[in-house]
Amino acid sequence: MATAMIPQPENHAVAPAWHTVLVVLIMLGLSWLSAYSQGLPSVGNTHNRISRYITSTVMEWLILGFIWLGLRLRKQRMRVLLGESWGDIRQIPRDFGIGVLFLIISYFVLGLVSHLLKAAPNAAIRNLLPRTPAEIAVYALLTVTAGICEEMIFRGYLQRQFSFFFHSATAGVVLQGIMFGAAHGYQGPKFMLIIVVFGMMFGMLAQSRRSLRPGMFAHFLQDLITGIAAGRFMK
Repeated sequence: MATAMIPQPENHAVAPAWHTVLVVLIMLGLSWLSAYSQGLPSVGNTHNRISRYITSTVMEWLILGFIWLGLRLRKQRMRVLLGESWGDIRQIPRDFGIGVLFLIISYFVLGLVSHLLKAAPNAAIRNLLPRTPAEIAVYALLTVTAGICEEMIFRGYLQRQFSFFFHSATAGVVLQGIMFGAAHGYQGPKFMLIIVVFGMMFGMLAQSRRSLRPGMFAHFLQDLITGIAAGRFMK
């Protein structure tokens, strides 16, 4: 007889420990590759931004697919990562507003951290900014993917797993934030530290709202607006 998919409470892991270790190693390996190649991984012409955007989009969905396999081992659905209020569509406008407010606050916080670190975009960051209409269109698809996949990977999966393994919601927020920064190797040490702070802020948002939806809105908007604006004005 088939076993039903049974939701587990938050004090249970949603996937085996070995699976989480593999996810961490995969993320660190891809980060090292991006640092080594000085940009997002690419299949084909390494100087083609569109190729890099497409490769990164595919990789993020593949990692999310691997997480889905881990959840299946514990008879869990992907919905367990999204949060308790995900199914209530009446909360979408409110979650969008919360995401925008979070983004405004985060700009001030990250601006201060950036100023203290005297951080400046490196060549890898500048070379990845979209310039042409075609690049902007494909980049926009990448930002949608990042908003969905990265929130589910870091705040949905890793934060939940770390919270269980270390018996602390705070540890979950901190460790997934560190992993979030570590996954952006191509941006260099200073920007990786800024991304750690950003990741922890996203983690606190997900924890407080018990939903990934506000963070998904904020993540998508941040990547889209910042990328297009920087590509327009930064040489």
